[in-house]
Amino acid sequence: MISLSGKIALVTGSTRGIGKATAYKLAEAGATVIVTGRSEDRAKEVAKEIAGNTKANTYGVGLDIGSKESIEEALRKINEEVGSVDILVNNAGVNRDTLFIRMKYEDWDEIIRVNLTGTFLVTQLVVKGMLKKRWGRVINMSSVVAFIGNVGQANYSAAKAGLVGFTKTLAKELAPRNITVNAIAPGFIETDMTENLPEEIKQGFLSQIPMNRFGTAEDVANVVLFIASDLSSYMTGEVIHVNGGLF
Repeated sequence: MISLSGKIALVTGSTRGIGKATAYKLAEAGATVIVTGRSEDRAKEVAKEIAGNTKANTYGVGLDIGSKESIEEALRKINEEVGSVDILVNNAGVNRDTLFIRMKYEDWDEIIRVNLTGTFLVTQLVVKGMLKKRWGRVINMSSVVAFIGNVGQANYSAAKAGLVGFTKTLAKELAPRNITVNAIAPGFIETDMTENLPEEIKQGFLSQIPMNRFGTAEDVANVVLFIASDLSSYMTGEVIHVNGGLF
């Protein structure tokens, strides 16, 4: 059984979906888990839920990944009240889908600012503590669309592809300090969004997936747990695809 006892894990965007499943998985392994979301009340609510079901130490912190000031304040609070982070899961992100020809500058700018620049800002602040400890895990949530593209997601695909380059460069820079940096690229995962899709569109997506099912948030969280553990200690700069054979 994987044990993360004594480790502090920060999962951005962890009040629902893949982020919440990841927070649960790390808590079950014994890590102290920091749940974040734009609503601090919601983050604290989810943290309390996870603590009640896992007996782990958890904290809920408000963090808006699109705001430099919010990121800086959240990390200041975390360092003071919890301690320096050992495991960082950069999961938070948004999408603003529309065909490229109709895409407004604001649609492009927000996705790059939140999904890519926000990850840069959080990681830079967290890595300072990892460097002192000479141990750390940075796990970036990319996407299958970074590799195959998707109609209506030029902005999102570009941001998620940017995370791949960010991952590979950071892995080389931080490897001498025993800090690994890897990415996960989920495929079509069951979320609130996929639940509400018309049946014919669901079937269209499923027809592209050899395993003939959508992935679950836990499918992704299981891979996060592996990367966060010492089982992956000689693996860095990699992208793990979790997509049922889609790519």
